[in-house]
Amino acid sequence: MKKSLLLFCCLLMNQWLMAQDEGDLLSLLGEEETTEYAAASFKTNRVVNGHSLENTAAGVLDSKISHRFSPLNQGLYDIFGLDGATIRIGIDYGITDRLMVGVGRSTKEKIIDGFAKYKLLRQSTGKRNMPLSLSYLVDAQIKTVKFSDQTRENKFSSRLYYTHQVLIGRKFSDAFTLQLMPTLVHRNLVETKAEKNDVLALGAAGRIKLTKRITLNAEYYYVLPDQLRPDFTNVLSIGFDIETGGHVFQMHFTNSTDMTYKGFITETTDKWFDGVRFGFNISRVFTIVKPKGLN
Repeated sequence: MKKSLLLFCCLLMNQWLMAQDEGDLLSLLGEEETTEYAAASFKTNRVVNGHSLENTAAGVLDSKISHRFSPLNQGLYDIFGLDGATIRIGIDYGITDRLMVGVGRSTKEKIIDGFAKYKLLRQSTGKRNMPLSLSYLVDAQIKTVKFSDQTRENKFSSRLYYTHQVLIGRKFSDAFTLQLMPTLVHRNLVETKAEKNDVLALGAAGRIKLTKRITLNAEYYYVLPDQLRPDFTNVLSIGFDIETGGHVFQMHFTNSTDMTYKGFITETTDKWFDGVRFGFNISRVFTIVKPKGLN
């Protein structure tokens, strides 16, 4: 009897140990519940003019060259706007996977801009379920072109502009991403009393995946009424992202000649069908600091 009881206990212990070993094996195989974060909501950290949900990865340098040409309605004499161009050259860097910074310089008004963007929430499924991504962007611009009237008292503070933006979005599927961008642009100096120093706008942007390497992007910023002069209009941009290895080519049509927030949100005057122009961004990434564990 004692031997039978002892044998029964041994069998129970053996079954328990086998169950533990199976659980440990599943853990080693990665079958325990993990957190999966959404990736590649957009192909770069820009939609067209404004930022996207994406951040430059930690230790990666993203160099950018952007052009905005003259309106297409210039005709063949101006090669449909290609004779005139506004250029911005900039670099972005990922300090961590959540925090990135960048600087740039534009030919229009010789503006130097700098920004920092931090991802507060990351869309994820699995062990941690987060339905959307949320980032906060702060951007500063300084206009370095000479003052048009040198006889008056010109203050340095009149050259400064600031932008605060929240990016809220979701990658609904591999083919579709949508984001909203509540934005505040502060201008230290405005031309008329009818304009506001603080301008509130709501942006919306989306991405549709056409092929593995090509996406269709669209971006629109609506400025709330009674903040700008009547001749200003909202900016709309539509284009394609084409990924080729380490490069991303963004080719698009927009009614803004500016690539800074204070420019394309508060200074766009060309209506879409009257002043649409061709433009492009070229993005090239370089790994400066390799992730740990990689040679």
